[in-house]
Amino acid sequence: MNITGRLTRDAQVRTLSDSRQVVNFSVAINESYKNRKGDRVEQTTFFDCAYWISPRVAEWLTKGTVVELTGMVSARAWKNSDGEPRVGLNFNASNIKLHGGGRKAGTAQEAQSGKDSVQAENSKPDLKEPEEDLPF
Repeated sequence: MNITGRLTRDAQVRTLSDSRQVVNFSVAINESYKNRKGDRVEQTTFFDCAYWISPRVAEWLTKGTVVELTGMVSARAWKNSDGEPRVGLNFNASNIKLHGGGRKAGTAQEAQSGKDSVQAENSKPDLKEPEEDLPF
């Protein structure tokens, strides 16, 4: 199954008791449609995701990043501390494609230290046209 959504928080790497590592993150998928009355209805579905292949991907999975995931979906049910039934969706990702929108690990650190990360990303060197014509 494929899903495309936006990360709701930065990914976290957990190490299990058998030394395996898993990357955990959450993805929100926004959907909108018109009902029979013509009213626009917006619906958000949240997935708790796990990626087992490489923990290094966690540095790129930052809040706000749009990702396309391939993997398996499973549902879980439990009762909260008040005894109310709750449900959730898990997504075990086998492939992750980044589509941007979030902040990179380097710019995240700059933003936390008070620097303007937008200005740093937009400061590109000026490109000039070559002065001579090409030989063909």
